[in-house]
Amino acid sequence: MTATLDRVDAARTAPARGRSRARARHRLTVLALMAPAAVGFTAFFGYPLVATVVFSFTDYDLINPPEWVGFANYAYMLRDELFLTAVYNTLWFVVALTVLRVVFALGVASVVARLKSGVGLVRTLCYLPSLAPPVAATLVFFLVLRPNEGPLDKLLGWFGVESPLWFADPAWSKPGIAAVMLWVSGDLMIIILAAILDVPQEQYEAAELDGAGVVRRWWHITLPTISPVLLFGVVNSIIVALQLFTQAVVAGSAASGAADITGNTRYLGFPENSTLTFPVWLYTQGFRYFDMGYASAMATVLFVISFAATALLVQRMRKATHQEEGGPGA
Repeated sequence: MTATLDRVDAARTAPARGRSRARARHRLTVLALMAPAAVGFTAFFGYPLVATVVFSFTDYDLINPPEWVGFANYAYMLRDELFLTAVYNTLWFVVALTVLRVVFALGVASVVARLKSGVGLVRTLCYLPSLAPPVAATLVFFLVLRPNEGPLDKLLGWFGVESPLWFADPAWSKPGIAAVMLWVSGDLMIIILAAILDVPQEQYEAAELDGAGVVRRWWHITLPTISPVLLFGVVNSIIVALQLFTQAVVAGSAASGAADITGNTRYLGFPENSTLTFPVWLYTQGFRYFDMGYASAMATVLFVISFAATALLVQRMRKATHQEEGGPGA
């Protein structure tokens, strides 16, 4: 009897051991496949992020060993007038680009979605500018908007309209850069267009039978359905604005006329620091003044702000979705 029970227990244990080995092999396979991505993430994001935070509490010039200074770098930000100027300029771009990019991309996508012919050509023409390198795109706008010499200035002159100085005028430099960013926002337009085309036609047909017009169908069907994509556009635009660097440097360098053959200029932020964005001032501190501790503190602040803004938007979007579906908080 005992021998029989032992055989039964052994028969039950064997499949369990086989399943355990299979699960272990599966875990090892998953870990092996994830290893390259994990190593790359650790080496190129995790370690630099931790190092940046550590250096932000030090006085470091890239040559001498870092010297611990505590929160001195963060305290100096509140006294740095150019830092506050950079914050103001960056916030201007965050608000302007977030609104303009999403509204512009949504408007163009809504028009393209209703076209009956030539849709492929229009989509291509709208998307092509987004493939232009940032330096080339900014230089194109600089040449087009160049006072007294640009095509736009001559066109306005035919109608007796005086063209602004654009990148050479503190009042128009930021709108000029915003125009460049709108011109290259075709990638966001394509994403929103795909979301609009993916809206079920049955909803439009049912609303049309109920007497809803084009505007009401767009407002009550299209917008709520593509709201997650619009949220992506908002988050993407905020991150783009917070990281605005190349366009500001190229526009200021070209307008100042002080750039050398390599493109370097002594007047970052020209004119009158109106194009001095947060990343431009960060670059200046780290790679011109070699104050890497202060630059690391600025980079840490930029990361925290970007992360907090993204998390807040995602949380609010989830809450709104739950309320629409009748979940908690409805």
